[in-house]
Amino acid sequence: MSALRGLRILVVENDEMNATLLELQLAQAGADVIGPAESVREALVLIDQERPDRAVLDFRLAAGETSEAVARMLTERAIPYVLATGVAAESLPAGFAAGVVLTKPYLSEQLIKALGDAHAKMTARP
Repeated sequence: MSALRGLRILVVENDEMNATLLELQLAQAGADVIGPAESVREALVLIDQERPDRAVLDFRLAAGETSEAVARMLTERAIPYVLATGVAAESLPAGFAAGVVLTKPYLSEQLIKALGDAHAKMTARP
């Protein structure tokens, strides 16, 4: 599968098992994986240094953080992102409005589709 070939995708996930599974799914689809970042600070540094094409975020990170600040930076830089979470979409803060919510658990095909939808949504913004 090469649906994501050539895309640099940032992974922001603090759970090691979930991060590893996500990395495998993305790599099998042809993506170059950046991260995983386990904290907001680490994610913001990687966005600056690595300039990803897209990102996949978990909502809850280590030490009680959420990825909302990461979503804001991605939105400011017009980098499409998917919020892969078990949190109900209607419970999420407004800071995630520019992304696409993907409910855990999900299949690789759903992840790839969500990344495409996130790109379409970001490019359609005024």
